Amino acid sequence: MNKPLFTGKSSLGKNPKEPSQRQLRVAEEVRHVLSDVFARTEFRNPELRDKRLTVTEVRMTPDLRNAIIYVVRLGASNVEELLPALRKAAPYLRSQLSQKLSLKFLPELRFQADTGLDYAAKIDVLLHQPEVLRDLDKED
Repeated sequence: MNKPLFTGKSSLGKNPKEPSQRQLRVAEEVRHVLSDVFARTEFRNPELRDKRLTVTEVRMTPDLRNAIIYVVRLGASNVEELLPALRKAAPYLRSQLSQKLSLKFLPELRFQADTGLDYAAKIDVLLHQPEVLRDLDKED
């Protein structure tokens, strides 16, 4: 009887697409440091000056050399226009990470807009429309 060469699971029975505990732990530390930097730092770049940003999530690659940072702009939904400025500020942000974290390799930082909050707000508006509320009342 031939066994399949690859069943989609590692030898430990864990799904290989799920992040490891180390990835999750490092990602959370990176998120904390970057959130603190965004809250306390006055950026020289005029595109980032006086902009309130927060880091909602960080995802690390398995080798911990790349980090995808999901950011949201507080009080506004146009964070996409700040992504080029964040890419320019990445070397400075990496230097801040190096001062606060002790990692063998500092991850390359890639920024993406977190659209989850916008999507949730859109769903909330839809759920509060009179037509939907009327239909929800019928089910009760």
